Amino acid sequence: MQSWPRPSIPRLVDAGLGTGPVVRVHDTARGEVVPTDPQGAARLYVCGITPYDATHLGHANTYLTFDLLQRAWLDHGVDVHYTQNVTDVDDPLLERATATGMDWVELAERETQLFREDMTALRILPPEDYIGAVESIPLVVDLIGRLESTGAVYRVDDDLYFEVRSAERFGQVSGWDDETMSRIFGERGGDPERAGKRDPLDCLLWQAERPGEPAWDTELGRGRPGWHIECAAIALHHLGTAFDVQGGGSDLVFPHHEMSAAEAERATGEAFARSYVHAGMVGYEGEKMSKSKGNLVLVSRLRAEGRDPMAIRLALLAHHYREDWEWFGDEIEAAQERLARWRSAFARPSASPAKAVIDRLRGALANDLDAPAALAAVDEWCAAEGDDVDAPGQVALAVDALIGVTA
Repeated sequence: MQSWPRPSIPRLVDAGLGTGPVVRVHDTARGEVVPTDPQGAARLYVCGITPYDATHLGHANTYLTFDLLQRAWLDHGVDVHYTQNVTDVDDPLLERATATGMDWVELAERETQLFREDMTALRILPPEDYIGAVESIPLVVDLIGRLESTGAVYRVDDDLYFEVRSAERFGQVSGWDDETMSRIFGERGGDPERAGKRDPLDCLLWQAERPGEPAWDTELGRGRPGWHIECAAIALHHLGTAFDVQGGGSDLVFPHHEMSAAEAERATGEAFARSYVHAGMVGYEGEKMSKSKGNLVLVSRLRAEGRDPMAIRLALLAHHYREDWEWFGDEIEAAQERLARWRSAFARPSASPAKAVIDRLRGALANDLDAPAALAAVDEWCAAEGDDVDAPGQVALAVDALIGVTA
């Protein structure tokens, strides 16, 4: 599957501005902020969209989070291998296609292309591997075969399930108890009450063909992949085991990331990811943002209204990535005003020296991607005066490289 164009990123070291510090992020599994320590290129997997309503601000907030992480790694002198999936066949997509009378393939292709356009406009760094669920079916079949060889797979009717308790570290990602996991599992697409399962939390690996639904012929029988095994298979194939960061929204902590990790670790005997990093949820004026409520704030709609994509980016960056927050109409207005102040400061003939603000920018991002602190540093620099003629250009370069906002 085709990704989107990569924006140009200045290398501050080439401009004589040095390199950034080691990046620390909050690991959900350990419940603390930890240093990232990539061995060679940093390996990053971020769960992608199910393409039926791309791209609302919750999506944008998540992918901007991991754009910042990549920029901080690159500034530290670390290359990045980034992989992302697209769940281009799944129940929500099929349900939306039926409700709208569209072919499910056409719907997936349309929304995936819109997502690409939104990511390009927001200057989000693209994945090196952009992989659809359909094209990953051979990888899924292979991984299920490896799990079968461990004795962790069983049948319920013609469907294949994974025995989650067979994974020694099941529960490590969320840290939740069984009661909480069972409740959330049912709310987020799981089937804890299905008859024939050995454990309510056991998850679907392969769904046998259902009437009127897409299916593929494989050695497992005719059917399609479960959700969690899709990401496990793609990540293992492209990044290997013990990759640096598994990322996504906080609604993926359980069951998705928990189940993917358990499946991968049972199959390989090795750790799936070193850290699990999760972005907070974005609501709308006191409510959950959802298609059913009709209150999705779409990036494409904001762009169509003439909003500068850099202002949209700044509106998101005004909140710490782990924070749950609400979108109100004044968010974009405040961001537009901030963008105008910054651009005016970058165009000045002189300003206060750049080193202090660049150091603060780097320190903020290295400290668990603290974007609000980074924005505050630039705001203070803009409000100050000075006679350094190189400073405006240097700060504009750093803002472009580190937080992706162009003058």
